[in-house]
Amino acid sequence: MNSESPESFDAWVGRSDESADTITPAPIRLMQATLDYPDASSLPRTLPPLWHWLYFLPGERQSNIGTDGHPRRGGFLPPVTLPRRMWAGGRLQFLRALSVSAPVRRVSTIKRIQSKSGRSGHLVFVTVLHEISDAEGVAIREEQDIVYRDAPAPGAAAPEPAPAPVDEQFGQTISPDPVLLMRYSALTFNGHRIHYDRPYAIEEEGYPGLVVHGPLIATLLMEALRRAHPEKAIRSFEFKAVSPVFDIAPFSVNGKLEGGTARLWARGAQGQLAMLASAQIE
Repeated sequence: MNSESPESFDAWVGRSDESADTITPAPIRLMQATLDYPDASSLPRTLPPLWHWLYFLPGERQSNIGTDGHPRRGGFLPPVTLPRRMWAGGRLQFLRALSVSAPVRRVSTIKRIQSKSGRSGHLVFVTVLHEISDAEGVAIREEQDIVYRDAPAPGAAAPEPAPAPVDEQFGQTISPDPVLLMRYSALTFNGHRIHYDRPYAIEEEGYPGLVVHGPLIATLLMEALRRAHPEKAIRSFEFKAVSPVFDIAPFSVNGKLEGGTARLWARGAQGQLAMLASAQIE
């Protein structure tokens, strides 16, 4: 049996973990500063969509951190040995807004594990269901897709990325730099070295520069939608990382309304599709 086959991880499917936190103001203020809000000292009464990623942060001991900056394999997540690991996408339902300063609880459950073969080699997808509750019950339901994959063979060409749409109704150009990526890594306590350690990203993982976090791109897409249509309530959101974006060139976050759906995408400097997303609004 392949050690990375779904059958080898049967014991992990259905595994749950529970944690508690409080929607404290400090991460909100620091996130507003990182996203260049004009007045970062003026705090909202409720948590903006996707900003729950600033809470329930991993607190792994330093001695249990791997060479890539991630916690070592095993624990709650299955011990997949494929060397590269990233957040590939997710689906979220916003049932109610979480109030700032509210105590909250998160129950995380491994929903499924899938093994696939692609052009880049062997892949293992792990889907985790997070349910975040306050005193009134579940407020956010989120499925998070984590992908593990082989490192590319030396000299292997990257797949040609698909072109991004160009029919946006609103958008913003983002100029990523190491400080932005470091600040977001710090806010989310993300130790993955591809986001802040340039020699590691280039020499060990073969990237041309620092990798912009997928959740940061998703958050920027959401922020572009909120700025363009502040009157709209966002009920659900889904996103999928398509191709990586690096700190060596600007990229844009864009969107278009189609009835009750906001179609959203990130476009790289060469016109390539970097992330595809959509939101249900009303």
